[in-house]
Amino acid sequence: MKLIYIRYNTIFMVLIVTLLIIVSILFAVNYSRKTNETFFNDDIYYKGTKEEKIMAFACNVDWGNECIPHMLQIFDNYEIKITFFPTGRWAEKNPELLKKIFEKGHEIGNHGYFHKDYNLLNYEDNRKEIEKADIIITEIIGTKAKYFAPPSGAYNNDTIKAAKDLGYKIIMWSIDTIDWRKDSTKDKIINRVVSKHHNSAIVLMHPKEETVKALPIIIHNLKEKGYRIGTISDIMN
Repeated sequence: MKLIYIRYNTIFMVLIVTLLIIVSILFAVNYSRKTNETFFNDDIYYKGTKEEKIMAFACNVDWGNECIPHMLQIFDNYEIKITFFPTGRWAEKNPELLKKIFEKGHEIGNHGYFHKDYNLLNYEDNRKEIEKADIIITEIIGTKAKYFAPPSGAYNNDTIKAAKDLGYKIIMWSIDTIDWRKDSTKDKIINRVVSKHHNSAIVLMHPKEETVKALPIIIHNLKEKGYRIGTISDIMN
């Protein structure tokens, strides 16, 4: 009787383990599918869609005016065009600087009006923030942006719907310089970018003093590795 009990108990445990393995496999497959959907769907991009040695620089702007001219000079020196994502309130206060960025051939995106957490907003408020920035930026540069970068990368389903309804694709990033942190030195920023290089990467940065110091070295290193550097549109098919 004891032997039978042990045998049934063993069979039961084998069935449980088998079931857990099956569930784990299904979860992994589903997660992989979802990840691919996130990376390559029509609304949200953590990277581009070109399997080529090209990387996009995305600079979010809500402050840092003193650093922007230095960044522009560096990009001019290397004949590079990137994508700048200004907030509406920044664009409103700095129309001439935004025009200068655009006239130099850089791509302009939309960073919302206020720099707030859009994942905490409902559909109406998400739409209002994105649309208000859209109107201001369009009036200044004379053309509508195609890409929206949520501040802090915070979004929810209402953000996605609002952005899509307004004709935007949501841009995230695959490489973060984390240059906004106080302990982010030039060397740390360089390492964060160069050590994670990959095709169609989106490199997130801000107009910060240490970023300005790091940029020439980052650009030189990436070029040595055979990468071109461009805008968000450059990494999209």
